[in-house]
Amino acid sequence: MKNKRKWNVLPAIITTAILGFAGVLVETSMNVTFPVLMREFGVNATVIQWVTTGNLLAVAIIVPLSAYLIRHFSEHQIFLSANLFFITGLIFDALASNLWMLLLGRILQGIGTGVALPLLFHIILHHVPIERRGFITGIATMTTSFAPAIGPTYGGIMLTAFGWKSIFLFLIPILLISTLVGIGSIPHIKVTQNGQFNILAFVFLGVGLGSLLLAIEQLSIFWLILCMIAFILFYVSNQKGLLLNLHVFKNKTFVFLMYGVLGFQMVSLGLSFILPNHLQIVLGQTSTQAGLFMFPGAILVAILSPISGFIMDRIGAFKPIITGVLITFLGLLMMVIMFIKASVIQLLFLDILIMMGVGIAASNIISTTLSKLSDEEFVDGNSILNTFQQFSGAISTTVVSQIFTLGEMSSVANGAVTGSRNAIFFLIGVVFISLILTLSLKYQNRI
Repeated sequence: MKNKRKWNVLPAIITTAILGFAGVLVETSMNVTFPVLMREFGVNATVIQWVTTGNLLAVAIIVPLSAYLIRHFSEHQIFLSANLFFITGLIFDALASNLWMLLLGRILQGIGTGVALPLLFHIILHHVPIERRGFITGIATMTTSFAPAIGPTYGGIMLTAFGWKSIFLFLIPILLISTLVGIGSIPHIKVTQNGQFNILAFVFLGVGLGSLLLAIEQLSIFWLILCMIAFILFYVSNQKGLLLNLHVFKNKTFVFLMYGVLGFQMVSLGLSFILPNHLQIVLGQTSTQAGLFMFPGAILVAILSPISGFIMDRIGAFKPIITGVLITFLGLLMMVIMFIKASVIQLLFLDILIMMGVGIAASNIISTTLSKLSDEEFVDGNSILNTFQQFSGAISTTVVSQIFTLGEMSSVANGAVTGSRNAIFFLIGVVFISLILTLSLKYQNRI
């Protein structure tokens, strides 16, 4: 049995969350560098997009592998390896003299991020007392929720002041300090479980997840067919030696709550596409103003996550979750009603209201979802939840952008309003399903 007295849990959680934060920060900050990178390396937008896509592919392929890693390696080894991969990637990119070196660095960073995200919640669920779990999950969410909001601003400032390589260079000393604190907080406890790695299942799963991501991003039938074939082959090969235990899908409480986690991920990323585009195309705001518009909501999520987690630890999961879901649902309804004539200030108020709901509910749903897994199910369930989170964001952004584009085809200004409004209707549907599932679980006394 693990000696929890050797753990310094809060620094371990924060340093792991910092790695996840850095991964998302670099991903979102790189978008503003694309025009500069295209000129410097002499490539078009399709090629340079792989700076982001390659990173996402690495994350998507590595996250499901976390179940195997956690069973066969100590948290200390996993944490150290994740940081070494990420820091090595930062060094490669800070020194990159060609596109291939830049891509290699981004892939290494994706590997580090893909390991860190599941490890974060594994540490929380295994080393935090149940009466403090909601609060600590909120702390972890607070640490990572800033990244998407400040990424473009961070990237723009560093690019303008010091050049694009400084985006990576600035993070190296921060990650080095975080790594040293983390390895001092996470004890090295030997793991005795052994087992052969199912390389065939991993290859098929990697191809399946990678082609699914490409199918979503490119709306490609070819990648979708390849994805289906790869997943079938993964399912068959996985039976011969479990890389990932899929029996967790028989746990209906876990599946219903997981939808809530994915739903809030879709709302957050969906709005981060809809609102900045609407502000610039329809309301004539600059890109900097549009980026700053999202800041108050992100800060509110970060502040409310640990507070709502603390409340959940005292009164249980249902009331904070249903409150957050209802606030988000009502905020989206008000936004879609007022959207056509809404001013910047009115939209800001509505975004803050919606993000208040997200801040109250999101981290509590994550904590509750993972708490519904047995000890035997947890490692695989955690891996599956994090994998689905990666793809829910991609799905949301793709669907919302397609709805937006279809509306925009009618005319530039009015079409953009129609497209944005229709995309918000889609998000309302996502949250409504989450509301029904939450009430259903309460009715069945499962939360």
